Amino acid sequence: MPYEPPPDLSQLSLSEIAALVEARKLPPVEQWQPTATSDSLMRIGADGRWFHDGGEVRRPAMIRAFASLLIRDEAGAHWLVTPHEKQAIAVEDAAFIAIDVKQQDGALVFRLNTDDLVIAGPEHPILARGDRDTPALYVAVRHGTEARLNRSTYAQLAEIALAGGDLTVTSQGQIYPLVPA
Repeated sequence: MPYEPPPDLSQLSLSEIAALVEARKLPPVEQWQPTATSDSLMRIGADGRWFHDGGEVRRPAMIRAFASLLIRDEAGAHWLVTPHEKQAIAVEDAAFIAIDVKQQDGALVFRLNTDDLVIAGPEHPILARGDRDTPALYVAVRHGTEARLNRSTYAQLAEIALAGGDLTVTSQGQIYPLVPA
């Protein structure tokens, strides 16, 4: 079955987005406990590009498949997990890039560079890191992984915050500052 990316965020209602998120079939990596470990020879650059053994991975379907196997452990290490093995993967900044955001019905929805959709809220908080002069914004994705907001998405979120009168945004009842504490 060929992969069909979701429509543009602007064309979707929040209920349609929630249905798409719910329908995404992901491997049960949280249930797998492999004991064998190795190095995948893979790296995710700060710009979201994937590399294997020095060469860029250019097939979006392959990146999407690998991304569904990603976890980040408590120590901050990223792993590709299968039932039989977990392989280390180097991540320069965040495993994903948030490339678009939409505000609707009290929620913020992010589209990632892998076409995943993430609704910010208690399970997917927005995190402000860095310092006041050079903040960086992230949204929690799944299994400890995060997406860094690219420049245009950061600007969209800043516009939403400024329209509200301060440098915070709200999603699903949660308030998130856009400037690190």
